[in-house]
Amino acid sequence: MDLSQRADRTRSRQYHDPLAPAARSRKEVPTVVGEPGLVVEDPASGFCGAVVSIGKDGAVLEDGKGRRRVFPLRPAGFLIDGSPVTLLRPPAAKAAPARSASGSVHVAGLRARTARGGRIWVEGIHDAALVERVWGHDLRVEGVVVQPLHGIDDLAGAVADFGPTGASRLGVLVDHLVAHSKETRTAASVAGPHVLVTGHPYVDVWQAVRPSVLHIPGWPRVPRGTDWKTGVCAALGWGEPADGARRVLGAVRDFRDLETPLITAVEKLIDFVTTAA
Repeated sequence: MDLSQRADRTRSRQYHDPLAPAARSRKEVPTVVGEPGLVVEDPASGFCGAVVSIGKDGAVLEDGKGRRRVFPLRPAGFLIDGSPVTLLRPPAAKAAPARSASGSVHVAGLRARTARGGRIWVEGIHDAALVERVWGHDLRVEGVVVQPLHGIDDLAGAVADFGPTGASRLGVLVDHLVAHSKETRTAASVAGPHVLVTGHPYVDVWQAVRPSVLHIPGWPRVPRGTDWKTGVCAALGWGEPADGARRVLGAVRDFRDLETPLITAVEKLIDFVTTAA
């Protein structure tokens, strides 16, 4: 055997040496997040469709005729425009924060804050119950106590006894706070830097509940001189005012069941009493 033949045989052995590095590296297959609506093709079956979802069983595809099939997720298991890709599950969406009945962020594992010096006064127990139903969580977060007044005939005296200061502000929620009313004149008589009186235009706090929540077409008109709650319960067949109160309060789930003027008034009062002067 001459030298040229020996050299050829040596090169041949070297070329087929299994330990030698590969002459070419495989082309890397791209990864693609399988967002809903992404159009891919299963190369084995030729089924082509948009991604509906990706779960533990694989990718659900839907073709143009509405047919759906499930395909397992495998490396280079799908085609996009004829090129192989590895389909990935979309990252899990972050859960929206839980909301309280007032629409604020719910504080998990809440321990009520020590009560502030400030207070929110409302006209009666029905007002207090409704405020608690919707804003109770917020009030405990902020340490605000709501107290019923049983009327505002002696509001000036009650405010003087309380003695509001910059560290103990006072907010008052008043029914029927409209121009030229007795309530508006009373509110003006106690207004000051540490006292905020606000309210809603309705005769009674029940009227601040949307009628649709109670499955009634609207709040009935009550003749002047008749107790409003008594007249409403008689017109609607609700029995006594105590029965009506349970019906109204039981129907309210969150702030969306209330009229905007009441929502605005209560939010203003909470902000006022929790802000130092």
